[in-house]
Amino acid sequence: MRVGAFELTVPPPKLKAPHALIMVRPWVDVGSVGTLALETLEDHFGATELGKLARPGKFFDFTRYRPTMRLQDGNRQVEVPNSTIKYAQTEDGPDYLFFHLMEPHAQGEDYTDSVLEVFKYFGISRYCRLGGMYDAVPHTRPLLVTGDTGRVSVKGNGGGLKRRRSTYQGPTTILNLITEGVPKLDPDIDVITLMVHLPQYLQVEEDYLGTSRLLEVLGSIYELPDELAPAERGREQYRQLDGAVERNGDLKSLIEQMEANYDAQETSHKEEQQETPTFAPEVAQFLEEMDRRFGDSNPQS
Repeated sequence: MRVGAFELTVPPPKLKAPHALIMVRPWVDVGSVGTLALETLEDHFGATELGKLARPGKFFDFTRYRPTMRLQDGNRQVEVPNSTIKYAQTEDGPDYLFFHLMEPHAQGEDYTDSVLEVFKYFGISRYCRLGGMYDAVPHTRPLLVTGDTGRVSVKGNGGGLKRRRSTYQGPTTILNLITEGVPKLDPDIDVITLMVHLPQYLQVEEDYLGTSRLLEVLGSIYELPDELAPAERGREQYRQLDGAVERNGDLKSLIEQMEANYDAQETSHKEEQQETPTFAPEVAQFLEEMDRRFGDSNPQS
């Protein structure tokens, strides 16, 4: 069954006021935190494959997203990169839709319209985008998670969520058209955005502490069990950096200043002090050099 550009299983499931949780790769999936968080939720709720793009080559450049050759029972098979959807049903609702979305290289408007068509077909009641970005934050402090839960209530302190609407202006992803389009589908759909801020100087393929922080905040929204967000593996991953920091005086000085700025923001109640911190000229130059080195790996919105 086709809905927009997506081919769905037949017959499609009947879902109760589903919540759509999405991640966008690679723009806001540094450290694979969005991917890992979504996969954890899929395992927890027992998600089942729902669909994928019927013709992914319409949207993706396969010289940039490379197909993968696999051996299956001695036979070679080509796996083509694709955006996928899974679903999970609960006894009393709500049900869930999980979107693993890759950024398109062509026909981006048709792509985003197709995602919105799937939302409309299943009548979603909540939209939640998860992601991670690199930032000037120290690995020695609790990772910041910023975002907005809109009208949705959270348990306790929201897992330490810093409620903040982005004031970023500049290059972004075409998939932000999805976030813009959700209220046009139905203004009663709840919109949640969550972004974990990862240390810019510590870039790993899979950041387990960042994933844990995202799941911790999600746990305050969905009352998930604490064991879904174990932090020790991530802490050990970060502890491995401590020796390198001690041997690098410049990096140690940089982290100390980040710690000071982090602590100042934590103790301040002024909204304007929650914006990007000001660094000494030599530190600012260091961060700019890292930006140039890693290019688009530091998205903002």
